[in-house]
Order: sequence, then C-alpha cells, then structure tokens
Amino acid sequence: MPDSMMMFRLSGLPDFQEGDDLAQSIIDTLALNKQQLVEGDILVIAHKVVSKSEGACAYLDQVTPSPEAIELAKTVNKDPRKVEVILSQSKRVVRAFKRPDQEEGTLIAEHKNGYICANAAVDESNADHPGQLILLPEDPDKSAQQLCLALEAHFACNLGIVISDTFGRPWRLGQTNVAIGLANVPGVMSMLGEEDAFGRPLSVTAPAFADELAAASGLLMEKSAKAPVIVFRGLSWPKTDSSSRDLIRSHNEDLFR
Repeated sequence: MPDSMMMFRLSGLPDFQEGDDLAQSIIDTLALNKQQLVEGDILVIAHKVVSKSEGACAYLDQVTPSPEAIELAKTVNKDPRKVEVILSQSKRVVRAFKRPDQEEGTLIAEHKNGYICANAAVDESNADHPGQLILLPEDPDKSAQQLCLALEAHFACNLGIVISDTFGRPWRLGQTNVAIGLANVPGVMSMLGEEDAFGRPLSVTAPAFADELAAASGLLMEKSAKAPVIVFRGLSWPKTDSSSRDLIRSHNEDLFR
C-alpha cells in the first residue's frame, strides 16, 4: 500500500427519486465541482441513494401485516406493518427481544442476501415521506457493477464501487458502514504466505478491504450532510471479479448458533 491516500465527499448531489439516473447525477455533480474521476478511484456510495433511484422502498399505508408479523410486533413493540416488511426481506429472524429499558425492542434478521443485521436493513432514516421505509437494493452487486460500467465509460479509466450500509457489530457498541455491494473492488485481500514486519509467515491474515473502505467513508458520510458518495484516491488495489457475498461467513462457521 502507498504511504498516503486522499478521500473526499461529493457535494451537491440532488435528492433521489425512483427512475433517477444515479451515474449521470454523479457525473454532472463532479463537473459542477470541477472534479473528475481518475484511474484507480474507488467510490463508496450509501445504499439509500441506490435504493431510492431503483424504487426499493415500501410504504406503511400499503402494507397489511400477517398474523406472524402481528405476534412478533408485540414482542418488540414495533409497528406490525414495519415488521411485515422486515419479514418480507428476511430469510429468518435471528433474535427478537425487548429489554425493560427499551421503548422499542431489537429485531435481528438474516437478510435474503445473507447479511445479518437489525431489521433486515429496513430503515426509516433519510426517508422522503412519512411512512416510507427504505430497503436494500434487490441486487446490490449488480447495482454496483452497472454504476461502475457507466462511470468507467464516461471517464475512460478503471474504477471501483462499494455500496455501503450501516450495521451494528457483535460484541461492539455503535454502528459502522459495511460493504453490501461491490464492483471491481476485492471484498477480502488474503495475505496468506506473506510475511509480517518481523519476517514471520502469515497464515490467516485477510483484511476485509471493502469493509475498511466502507467504514472509513463514514467519517465524511454524515447522515445530516446529504453526502452519499465518498471518493477514495491513491490506493493500490487489484481489480477483481468480486461480490459482497465474499464477505459473508458461512453458516457452518457460525460458533454462536
């Protein structure tokens, strides 16, 4: 890796609605800022602008909760319509509980794409309308790849895309951004067979490169700043046919089930 890199947020992007061309908006906003993308740049993009432009949203006034959702909603003190949407995005509910000091409980689910997270990543923050819920894109890797192809065609250089969301972490307080969609950027960079600074061989070290980028983007991607695109420049990375699923630990390695 180089000794330094730079990162900057793209200012002035519009609010996004279904059908908007996200790639063209990024191109236009870069031009307004007198900026352009160059070889090796990586863009970390908050999934909500991708979801909104793709129409990956639900509306509470259009949801009829199932008996399962109504019963589960009692456990966690959530709107049963929201619980119904969460279940529609889930493979399974991992944990559902409410502590006495909580007004609303916690619902941890396995999203249908394999991510373990609160509410199957169904979120109300930065929604445009009351009762709007923002979901993950249907296929975040495909979304990342399409964005990357459009931007590479315009700027005539190799680029990387990471689509991010904000997750909690087991045994750690707080939340951080993680990668949920990838184009060209490696999810994990294995260092197997390399040596540490003292010449000892590395046997298990495998930095989660895409997650490291996503986490760093959170330093500039404030929820109140309308800054959903962060550009990283100056990193050395191998162009890879990658998928966000490369970062998901298989069920047979789950030590806590």
